[in-house]
Amino acid sequence: MQELLLIGIGTGNPDHVTRQGAGAIRRADLILIPRKGAGKSDLAGLRETIINAVTDTPPRLSYFDIPQRRDDDGYLRGVDAWHDAIAARWQAAIGTSPEAKVVALLVWGDPSLYDSSLRIAARLDPQPRTRVIPGITALQALTAAHAIPVNEIGAPLVVTTGRQLRKNGWPQGVETAVIMLDGECSFGTLDAAEFDIWWGAYVGMDEELLISGALDQVADQIRTTRAQARAEHGWIMDIYLLRRRN
Repeated sequence: MQELLLIGIGTGNPDHVTRQGAGAIRRADLILIPRKGAGKSDLAGLRETIINAVTDTPPRLSYFDIPQRRDDDGYLRGVDAWHDAIAARWQAAIGTSPEAKVVALLVWGDPSLYDSSLRIAARLDPQPRTRVIPGITALQALTAAHAIPVNEIGAPLVVTTGRQLRKNGWPQGVETAVIMLDGECSFGTLDAAEFDIWWGAYVGMDEELLISGALDQVADQIRTTRAQARAEHGWIMDIYLLRRRN
C-alpha cells in the first residue's frame, strides 16, 4: 500500500458524499469495511450502498471485525489499546490484497471531528501516505435538518462529548454546546429549565428522527424515542445542540 484515503461520507446518505469523495472511492484499489456485530450489520450495508452509488465497477472490499473496547485499566488506556487492536485488524485486512496501492476507508461524518481514524492510521507499519477527504459532518447535518444556525451572533460554542458533559458539567463561558458520542442522554445532568435542545438521530437518512424544544418539556420524549430506535435498528447515531436560555 502506498496511499491511504480516509473519506468522509456524512451520516450515511449517499448524497452526502462530495464529488471529491466519490472520486476518491473510484480511485481506490481496495476499500476496508468494518463490521460491528450482527446487530449493526446494516452499517456495512450502508457503506456498500454508497460505494455502488458512485462506481460502475466497485473496487475490491475487505471486511474486518471491530474489537470490543475494554476500560478495565481506565478510559484513556482502554482507548489506546483499542486503537492498537483496530490498527492490527486494518493491517490484516490490507494484507488480503498485497497488490493494492490505494486503500480507502469510508468514515462516518468527517475523519477530523471526534473520529480516531487518523490516530489508528498512524499505527500502521509501514506508514502509507495518508489523505483525508472531508465529508458533511454530523454537526452540519443536524443544524441543517433543524434549519438553525449553530451559534448566536458573535458568540463562541463548544463541541464536546457526553462523557465530558457528565464529568465536568456545562462548559464555562459559552451559551451553546454541541454534544456528540453520548449514549447516556447526558443532558439529564443539567438543570433542564435553563436549556433548549435540538436533537437528531440518523440525520440525513431515511430513518431520520428530529426533536426540539425546551429541554424540560422534551427530555423524556428524546429518551423514549432514542431507546425505541436503538432497539429497532440495533444501533443509533445521534447528536444534539443545547443552548442556554437568555
